[in-house]
Amino acid sequence: MSIFSRLADIINSNLSAILDRAEDPEKMIRLMIQEMEDTLVEARSVAARVIADRKDGQRRLSRLAEGQAEWQRKAELALSKSREDLAKAALIEKARLAETARFLEEELQQLDDALAKQEEDIAKLEAKLKEAKAKQKTILARHETATSRLKVRQQVHVRRMDDALMRFEQMERRLDNLEGEIEAYDLGRGKSLAEEIADLEAEQAVERELAELKARLQAGRGAERT
Repeated sequence: MSIFSRLADIINSNLSAILDRAEDPEKMIRLMIQEMEDTLVEARSVAARVIADRKDGQRRLSRLAEGQAEWQRKAELALSKSREDLAKAALIEKARLAETARFLEEELQQLDDALAKQEEDIAKLEAKLKEAKAKQKTILARHETATSRLKVRQQVHVRRMDDALMRFEQMERRLDNLEGEIEAYDLGRGKSLAEEIADLEAEQAVERELAELKARLQAGRGAERT
């Protein structure tokens, strides 16, 4: 692809739309910036060659003007010496140089037009590069923020899990202690009807508290996922 095609593609591109479609926006914007910088270097190199050609053309045009003035002087000298034939020949040489100068002036005008267009394209490319670098900063900042938020959420989730497990362990110890007390109390003797019913009520209360704890834990997990 030529430098002019790449310039047109870059200048006319929609950076936001390209990044929205990219799987890895951070990598994509880095590659785009590199492409823009490389294209900018090449565009400036092309412009430098045009400027050099323009300077050379101006020097040639100046020499042609000097040549025309010299043939004009020679024609006048020939006429002053009554040599009309030489004066005519001198004017023919002057006209030849004038025709060459006219073509050269057209070439210089084309170089001027090309240089003006290149200057415009370079300015647009620099603006596009500035836009891309600004978007790169935004993308990097968003990535850093998202990474930090994820780390915090993970740490909070771990702490919540640790707290929940600790509460489960405490509940299990309470159940173990309660069951131990019941079993120790019943050693060597049978239970009365009232004692058995009391045991059932106590066990029911503990199970109810355990169920409530499980429900709160599940609700907390659901909130984290949303």
